[in-house]
Amino acid sequence: MVTALAFLVAIGLLVVVHEWGHFAMARAFGVKVLRFSVGFGPKLWGWTSPRSGTEFVVSVLPLGGFVKMLDEAQGHVAPELRHMAFNNQPLSRRALIVLAGPLANLLLAVLLYAGVNWTGVAQPEPVIARPAAGSVLAAAGFSGGERIVRIAAEGDTPQDIESFEAFRWLLMRAALERQDLRVEYTERSGSVERTARLALSELGQGGVDDTLLPKRLGLTAPLSVAQLGELVTGGAAQTAGLRRGDRVLEVDRTAIIDAAQLRDIIRAYAPAGTARGQQWTVRRDGVLHSFTVTPQTVLENGATIGRVGAYIGAAPSTVMVRYGLWDGFERAVGRTWEVSLLTVRMIGRMLVGEASLKNLSGPISIADYAGKSAAMGITSYLVFLALISISLGVLNLLPLPVLDGGHLLYYLWEAVSGKPVSEFWMDATQRLGIATLLVMMSVAVFNDVARLVG
Repeated sequence: MVTALAFLVAIGLLVVVHEWGHFAMARAFGVKVLRFSVGFGPKLWGWTSPRSGTEFVVSVLPLGGFVKMLDEAQGHVAPELRHMAFNNQPLSRRALIVLAGPLANLLLAVLLYAGVNWTGVAQPEPVIARPAAGSVLAAAGFSGGERIVRIAAEGDTPQDIESFEAFRWLLMRAALERQDLRVEYTERSGSVERTARLALSELGQGGVDDTLLPKRLGLTAPLSVAQLGELVTGGAAQTAGLRRGDRVLEVDRTAIIDAAQLRDIIRAYAPAGTARGQQWTVRRDGVLHSFTVTPQTVLENGATIGRVGAYIGAAPSTVMVRYGLWDGFERAVGRTWEVSLLTVRMIGRMLVGEASLKNLSGPISIADYAGKSAAMGITSYLVFLALISISLGVLNLLPLPVLDGGHLLYYLWEAVSGKPVSEFWMDATQRLGIATLLVMMSVAVFNDVARLVG
């Protein structure tokens, strides 16, 4: 129920904002708007403004909307109303009316990001978990528990890192752009700053697949200490004498950096023959204790794994990140611009085969993300809305007929040639645009289904 509601609110808001951009600009130029529709298909609700004559409609299919303006290309227009017809407006006005929709989505993203920056949000501290062997971070010498202090692309001024999310964003952006990074950090054992170089330019073509990139980087989550939570009655952990709140420091003399590492060691337990206990060293109330823990083995997906019957992991330490009025707005504009550029670059790389088509997401994935972000809190949901609003704005600017970008491409031709696109080419390119969109939607839905069953 939460997922469905979060999805409908997101789609409804983004569509209304997009179409409001077209509507507001058209009204500003004196163009008569006949219908403002949220959704397609049969009408669920409608109201006609007695002042402007515009009909506001909510329709059955919520995935989109439109603004219908008075236009001689779509029917007869009375002579006294021709000055209010869209087709009779100067080229610059028509272009601005079309451009206003995507720009409204980008403006919404700026306002959402700014709101998050102004109110502040508790984010995980920039302390990384133990990276997987063979990942970029592991190759650079990181073993987990390091606190990231500053980061910079080669030749740039270092940027202070306030939170794990800030580090993840800059690292993912640099990986997608294949920029090497210089990272300044402190080790978990002290405060001496060290420097490492991340060779992100060597990731190769496969590095831009969003399903593989975090794992290849070695950055999947902030540090979660290996602390025991709820214990299962009669489980291996309780039987060994462990308690809730115990902090695991070593297992068989292997230092435990984080909860994920401990979980992996437990799952890998599969003794041949007689079961052998593991020697755990834990800290309890400031005192070190040693226990012999013998994980229970179970069959899962055809493989034998170990379990101890305890929740492992503690919530990451957090820091409040908040910015002032101007700084928060400036960062919001910068983030919107950066995400927009990354979106355009990813689309370009998918077109030339440098990025996987698995990066395309459809309505099922969007609904899933909407529900998950809403469950995490209002801040996460606002950030999700900002990302989707940017995606909607950028995608509508693509030079595909039937999209806003396609109409702008027609106007560019008109500006250069001095005459509008012929009906023949208009019809041909519209058909091509529809076919391209259908292919993209099919791939996106296929990816959605593959993620569900994968």
